[in-house]
Amino acid sequence: MASFLRQTYGHRIQNHSNPTARLLLETMERKKSNLAVSVDVTRSKDFLAIIDAVGPFVCLTHIDILEDFDHSLIQQLQDLSVKHDFVIFEDRKFADIGNTVALQYSSGVHKIASWSHITNAHPVPGPSIISGLSSVGLALGRGLLLLAEMSTQGALAIGSYTEEAVRMARAHRDFVIGFIAQRNMQGVGMQADNVDKDDFLILTPGVGLDSKGDAMGQQYRTPRQVILESGCDVIIVGRGIYGKDPSLVDEIRQQAKRYMEAGWEAYEERVTAQT
Repeated sequence: MASFLRQTYGHRIQNHSNPTARLLLETMERKKSNLAVSVDVTRSKDFLAIIDAVGPFVCLTHIDILEDFDHSLIQQLQDLSVKHDFVIFEDRKFADIGNTVALQYSSGVHKIASWSHITNAHPVPGPSIISGLSSVGLALGRGLLLLAEMSTQGALAIGSYTEEAVRMARAHRDFVIGFIAQRNMQGVGMQADNVDKDDFLILTPGVGLDSKGDAMGQQYRTPRQVILESGCDVIIVGRGIYGKDPSLVDEIRQQAKRYMEAGWEAYEERVTAQT
């Protein structure tokens, strides 16, 4: 395990120049939480209720699947971000040529770059997708995650595809702050003597305490497997927290607290483990 994985989130801030990477690490250290909540619901009322309930935690959002989106929702989301002190991540998964993604990121209905600290992209178009997004987001201090791996059964993001995603990220360290992945990407495709300089943030979906998968190919691992055994940094949880009924606010809070504690316990075990 690389030396930086034994560092606290607070200590790792010095490894990053991107302001959003630093903000995320500061928030995690301050709140003692490495939990992101993926809010996959279609109604704004439910979306805001869930975010308010899990407000003490880092929050991942899916604005683009809301059926009743309007611009007032963005202000409400930003107000909750200030109220509860969390970072906003729009899980947009851009996947087009540079010019197109620049327009999608800056314009259109959602104007994602104007309010979301973090977004993500598939590396399949090549480095131009990073150039296009950074032409909009870099000046705003935003950060980008590349999808190096996925948590679904049979995913094609493996092997040389993953290695190339990491190489692309290394060439754009000012804007690419990490990956959506199932393991730490440190040292992937590079010589061993440089691995300790490879501090990318790893956000990991497919995390569950009570289920091993679903009928659509999603596979779940525990927070301990993700944070301690695989060296990832943030657990992304959705249905495991809010289930099928977003109105059960007390239950949502209890589940969020449960996952937060499990994720933080695994992190503390990692940073205090003996070499």
